[in-house]
Formats: sequence, C-alpha cells, structure tokens
Amino acid sequence: MNDAARPVRHVLILGGTTEARRLATTLAPEPSVAPEPSVAPELSLEPTLRVTTSLAGRVAAPRLPAGHVRIGGFGGPEGLARWLREHAVDALIDATHPFADTISHNAAEAAATAHVPLLALRRPGWVPGPGDTWHQVTSLDEAAAALPTLGTRIFLTTGRMGLSHFAHLTDLWFLARSVDVPEPPHPPRMEVLLDRGPFTLEAERALLRTHRIDVLVTKDSGATATSAKLTAAREAGIPVVVVRRPPVPEGVPVAADPGEAVVWLQRLFNGAAGTAN
Repeated sequence: MNDAARPVRHVLILGGTTEARRLATTLAPEPSVAPEPSVAPELSLEPTLRVTTSLAGRVAAPRLPAGHVRIGGFGGPEGLARWLREHAVDALIDATHPFADTISHNAAEAAATAHVPLLALRRPGWVPGPGDTWHQVTSLDEAAAALPTLGTRIFLTTGRMGLSHFAHLTDLWFLARSVDVPEPPHPPRMEVLLDRGPFTLEAERALLRTHRIDVLVTKDSGATATSAKLTAAREAGIPVVVVRRPPVPEGVPVAADPGEAVVWLQRLFNGAAGTAN
C-alpha cells in the first residue's frame, strides 16, 4: 500500500510525564502549540499517523513534547468524549502522572462513551530495599497524621497542590520542593525550593544534610529522575513516608513504558488490539 492509500490514525496522549514525552518523540516530529485549548488542528506527522498531546496547563513553563500540543482541560468526561468524537481519535493513551486520579477516571469514562480504545501508560512504582525505613500510607492526610511521631524537619516532595494537607502542623518545619511557587494554604513554617528534576544523589545528600532533614515525604511516582532522594534518605537513616498511588481504573490495560505502548498501538492499528503486559 502506498502512503496516499494508508489510513490516517489519530492518537491522543494525555501527557505531562517523562513517559508521555518519550512516547510523543517516538511517534511524532517537532513540538507545536495549539492556539486555543478548545481547538487543536492536528499535524500530520507520518503518512499513517497524527499525534496530539494534551497538557493540563498547571505548570507555568511545561516541557513541550514532540508533535502537536493542546493545553487546557476538556470539561470533564463528557467534554473529553466530545473531543474524541469531534477530532476522530483512534486511540487514547493516558500517560498522566500516577496520582492524576481524576483525569484517569475521566479518560476511562470518556473512552467508553466514545468507543475509543484506551491504554494507561504507568511507570512501575518504587519498591523498598534493604535498609529503607518506609511508612506507606494511602493519602496525604494519612501522611500528615504520621509526621508528629517521626520527626520535626520535614522534606515535602508531594507537589505544590497538596500542601494544604499539612497546613495545620504548626509545630513542624517543612522544606517543600516544587516546580512553581505554591499558593496558600500551606504550613506556616515552610521554606520553598523551586527546582525540577532529575536530581543527582550527591545533590540530594547535600540537601538533606544542609537542611537537617529528619523525615522525607513523597508520593510513589516511580520516576527514576526523582528516586535519588530515597537512596539519600536510606544512607542517612531517615524515615520515608510514602503515599501509595491510586489504582488504574478497572478494565484499562496498562503499559509499563513507551515501548509497550507502541506495541499496543501496532496491534490495535493492525486490527488485532491486545493488552500490554
């Protein structure tokens, strides 16, 4: 079949993660930003493929992926389902952060409504090793409740959107690392460190030492770019409060890396869709 006769397939990636950018790089050429969140004229990237990555727009200066970029929300599952139909999306890949629970459930509902195949791209979670002192919890509120018995100088790496869960802990001191400046409410005794990974082990060791950190709080994002803090905490004998990630919506197949997502797409577009392992 020549290029002109090949059907064009439209892939929508719900992005914002390293894996989403890697997948877009595999499937598409250079980045370009849509002029309006509600209108996304896709770019034909290959004879049989066009790719759009959607970003929530919560980060002031996001790293743009390859291919066409759409910034802004959809208006819930109904809005996303409408967008899928109006833009003739053939496959939807949820490559959002493992803790973006709302958009993941919206994607599952929208995909079912619009009859679009859906794949979740999720990096594997972290696993404690010898010498780790982990306190695994199911929520930020549970993490906050555990802190008064663990230490007094807390390194928060849970993102700026969750700082309100710790705002009532007035007797503890916090170092909060964030890409953008957090807005209140947040703990009254808090220093903000604006930074973006990847972070080296040497830098994480120095940070814990300089700020005299005695407890680390993190979400199980599973990213290697931010895992050095776990090694540094283990070496320093510092306890780590780890918030478990929410499960992927029931019935949604999961790929552990972009390569598995590509295999899923190949099977889907060859007429033999299968679930990724």
